[in-house]
Amino acid sequence: MATNIEQPYVYSRRELVEPDWRRLPGWREVTTAEWESAQWQRAHCVKSVAQLRAVMGDLLEDHVYDDLERDQAERATMSMLLPPQMLNTVVPSTDGDAPSAGAAYTEAFLADPVRRYMLPVFSDRRTDWASHPFATRDSLHEHDMWAVEGLTHRYPTKVLAEMLPTCPQYCGHCTRMDLVGNSTPQVTKLKLSGKPVDRYAAMLDYLRRTPGVRDVVVSGGDVANMPWKNLEGFLDKLLDVESVRDVRLATKALMGLPQHWLQPDVVEGVARVSAKARARGVALAVHTHVNSAASVTPLVARAAAAMLEAGVRDVRNQGVLMRGVNDTSASLLDLCFALQDEAGVTPYYFYMCDMIPFSEHWRLSLAEAQELQHDIMGYLPGFATPRIVCDVPFVGKRWVHQVHSYDTERGMSFWRKNYRTSIEGDDAEALSREYVYYDPIYTLPEAGQDWWRRNTDVEGAHEAALAGAGASRAASVADLG
Repeated sequence: MATNIEQPYVYSRRELVEPDWRRLPGWREVTTAEWESAQWQRAHCVKSVAQLRAVMGDLLEDHVYDDLERDQAERATMSMLLPPQMLNTVVPSTDGDAPSAGAAYTEAFLADPVRRYMLPVFSDRRTDWASHPFATRDSLHEHDMWAVEGLTHRYPTKVLAEMLPTCPQYCGHCTRMDLVGNSTPQVTKLKLSGKPVDRYAAMLDYLRRTPGVRDVVVSGGDVANMPWKNLEGFLDKLLDVESVRDVRLATKALMGLPQHWLQPDVVEGVARVSAKARARGVALAVHTHVNSAASVTPLVARAAAAMLEAGVRDVRNQGVLMRGVNDTSASLLDLCFALQDEAGVTPYYFYMCDMIPFSEHWRLSLAEAQELQHDIMGYLPGFATPRIVCDVPFVGKRWVHQVHSYDTERGMSFWRKNYRTSIEGDDAEALSREYVYYDPIYTLPEAGQDWWRRNTDVEGAHEAALAGAGASRAASVADLG
């Protein structure tokens, strides 16, 4: 085939480079040894506007900090928490020169894809439809499906073990914002009531009594926040459960805090768990969460390599589609090739952003997601071509082209499923019912937006979206006035 054919996307390998953290005023004296220390990274996380000012110095104009403070006070469902590793990938620079302060740098900072989802500002949010009228704190109803505290039995053969409610970094779009992280002015977070040792024992007991479950996602929060000895103790017992054949460790920290997964005691512990998994014929994998190619650095690649060398079967990525972050085919393909070619991480899923409060500025319509899936096909190997999925409430993950019917004017897609969740054992219509997912209203044609204005109490919907956790509301057209 001729090599000069013009293609919509042009592939080229891009060498990974660690951005120079010393370009930022607050980190000019930080040594390489300190930067590569997990302890130093955790101790110097940015948790407030004041701490961000201390790092950025006079690079940013004051209105950015005012915008951040207003968002934290009026919109944020997650408190601010960024490890230096993540903040360093915002407006990255590798030449060692200090960036120039002022309007140009401020503009680049606000436009940066990592900043857009990790440090949302009030002016990012929609003012017309800040929340969808059917947004809920627990949009996937995971807590309704707890078999025991923290163990969601949503799929017939798979469970989610929420080990803890904290992470090394807090993402604004977090689907578990009702449980994970610190309370914010908008959200009083749920608290796990049982002692960790009792909760873990109850999870293991349920799995021993439920041999139909073969796949366990060990998550949270983020398992990187568990002391390794505690996590290994749980995994060791989990691998003794005869029916378990797949175990996945969920950790965004492989990208956000790769220093954790490079610690010798952690790598040695992963090797022990991997060896036991192999001996039992269990597939042990690490799942991480990278949304931008800028986040894939040499340290991230080293951490992924360390996990693979320690014996895990795969390191896979589950990203989230977000407007202004990765909503073009070029940005998705750049990210997938960086992961696959340079970091040994397999692109696996991209989820549509879930319907949590104040997330509308991030969410894409189903039609946009379908177009992105179409546009990225044919470039990556089949096994490394990510599926774009919609996590439909009461249904689960569905490839975006599996929709049963789609009202594009009102932004309502209708889905069916082939299994019952754990709360539908007596529901005779569970497999014939259509379940609804909603597009962001501002993406609809004017006729559709007008329909929603006439049929929705917007202010009341905002209040309802934030009221109570885990409300089991299967929204449908009939719910509207």
